Amino acid sequence: MSATLTIGDFSCATHLSVKTLRHYHRIGLLEPAHVDVRAGYRRYTTDQIPTAQVIHRFRALNMPLDHIHAVLAAPDLPARLISAHLTSLEQDLARTQATVASLRDLLAGPAAAAPVRHRQVDATMAAGIPMVIAKTGVPPWYMGALAELHATLQAQGIRAAGRAGGLFARELLADEYGQVTGFIPTASEAPRQGRVEPLVVPAAELAVIEHPGPLTELDRSCGALATYVASHELQVDGPVREHQIVGYRDTADQRAWRTELCWPIFSTGTAA
Repeated sequence: MSATLTIGDFSCATHLSVKTLRHYHRIGLLEPAHVDVRAGYRRYTTDQIPTAQVIHRFRALNMPLDHIHAVLAAPDLPARLISAHLTSLEQDLARTQATVASLRDLLAGPAAAAPVRHRQVDATMAAGIPMVIAKTGVPPWYMGALAELHATLQAQGIRAAGRAGGLFARELLADEYGQVTGFIPTASEAPRQGRVEPLVVPAAELAVIEHPGPLTELDRSCGALATYVASHELQVDGPVREHQIVGYRDTADQRAWRTELCWPIFSTGTAA
């Protein structure tokens, strides 16, 4: 038979503060074995120490309390929940490492920018999905929109006539809220289906730079392109464009991705 401990002794045994133990009691995560209703005293058994230690370690990994509760309450869920949480931690670590590497690279000095080219493009028929959205929500929405466009065109037997891409309104970049349009050029007009609609990507003269690597580093190439445009061109109104040369459909290795950034311009004839 297990012995009982006061909440103070149980706190010392498990390295969980009395305040934390009372909170876990209130939410039903770790309830005392005995509670004196009149005096409010709580007593725990020594058999509860391993459970408290498990909770302590999960919290050290920042697992949400409701997830811990599910792990402890349902024997068939722990492996899946723990695996999902560890995957999330690994992704956070990978993002942190990538950011640190990028900062080290930036602090080492400006890297040589990719060459900027000029391109005159005609109006292009396309299938697209427009959306007014906050800037923070763009990455997952954009990837989802392109996947939906590819699937819709394939289901309808419509051939893509160029690389998938996007139009990004200046308001989105300046005010953090604006219109984004994912599109795929098509050889024939795409019928409306769900969110997909036919559209025409307008003609434009563009300054173009190729960005290598993950989209999280896109601001570096965008900064180089903006510097070039300010130095050599007369900027005109219009959305910034991008085209996926090598993207998520080609490889899961983001280091191998290649993205074209396109800035609308009116050439002054002073290009480098």
